[in-house]
Amino acid sequence: MSIVVGILFAIGTYLILSKTFLRIVLGTSIIGHGVNLLILTMGGLKKGSPPLRGLQAFNFTDSLPQALLLTAIVINFATTALFLVLSYRAYKVLGTDDVEQCRGYADE
Repeated sequence: MSIVVGILFAIGTYLILSKTFLRIVLGTSIIGHGVNLLILTMGGLKKGSPPLRGLQAFNFTDSLPQALLLTAIVINFATTALFLVLSYRAYKVLGTDDVEQCRGYADE
């Protein structure tokens, strides 16, 4: 699982370093998915018994990383939607999707 997380981080970093807005948005979204997998992997299985009386020892999962994961999914969706709207508006105003050409408009 750590190899998959590393591959997602590498792909996301590669896309963020590109010159088009859409690739940058997709790169941030892919890094967000990599973080979600990392949080889920770090949760793991716990040994022993949960803090409830009368239960015997067995393997169980901690619910805190899963709650954090649900929150991270919602935040990732919201930031992706915001970045998509901002990139669409920049494309409509400037007429280009290239970051280098947008820097030229900022200098004028």
